[in-house]
Amino acid sequence: MDKIAKAFENKKANIGYIVAGYPSVEHTKEFLANYDESCLDLLELGIPYSDPLADGKLIAEASFSTAAKGVNTDTIFEILDDCKGKFHKPIVFLVYFNLVFAYGVENFIKKSAECGVSGFIIPDLPFEENGEVARLCEKYNLALVPLISVTSAYRTDKILTRGSGFIYAIGAIGVSGSKSAGHERLAKLVSELKQKSDLPVAVGFGIKNKDDVKAVKSYANGAIIGTQIVKLTANFSGNELNKKISELFG
Repeated sequence: MDKIAKAFENKKANIGYIVAGYPSVEHTKEFLANYDESCLDLLELGIPYSDPLADGKLIAEASFSTAAKGVNTDTIFEILDDCKGKFHKPIVFLVYFNLVFAYGVENFIKKSAECGVSGFIIPDLPFEENGEVARLCEKYNLALVPLISVTSAYRTDKILTRGSGFIYAIGAIGVSGSKSAGHERLAKLVSELKQKSDLPVAVGFGIKNKDDVKAVKSYANGAIIGTQIVKLTANFSGNELNKKISELFG
């Protein structure tokens, strides 16, 4: 978790998302090898899943096609093992709970820690069902990043009791890639979250370009771009991909 704190230290964090194994396993390995040289301060690594309910069409298609090629949880752990020592910035898994459950909850969390992962974002695991995961995250010193939207703010106090790392403020009403909920409404949500927690707050969903990033960073501790980066990974790699990502963040 110390790595996550460092990502927000004395700066507004740039956070990116990629689908692990998309468009290929080798592409992801190259991305990780170049991660430290990128403008990103923290990376969300999505584990491919056949039914990614929080994701919009583009990410869902990338995730589904990657899973259909046989890229699974063990493949992702192998990628991280192969890339050990090649990057030092933090990674958090964005993973659906069925994958965690199928792997064995403690086995998955323990293996993640061994591979250098700093925490988890689990979109389909509500507070009422995350007690075991929260306990194991604490045991292995990993973050369980809480997701809070403008429509779930009434549950904030409860959700934050088990949240760690940073707060993921959902900037759209809908799936990833959707239209933003509006910066005035989001700024109000972020302000309320900062009053309730010392955790940094990053806004994702609906953040598409440098103008969105600039607006978000005026009131939040970080901006998260997912769909646009996944789109770039289909066409670019290496230093050229890093340059394109830098242009998104401005």
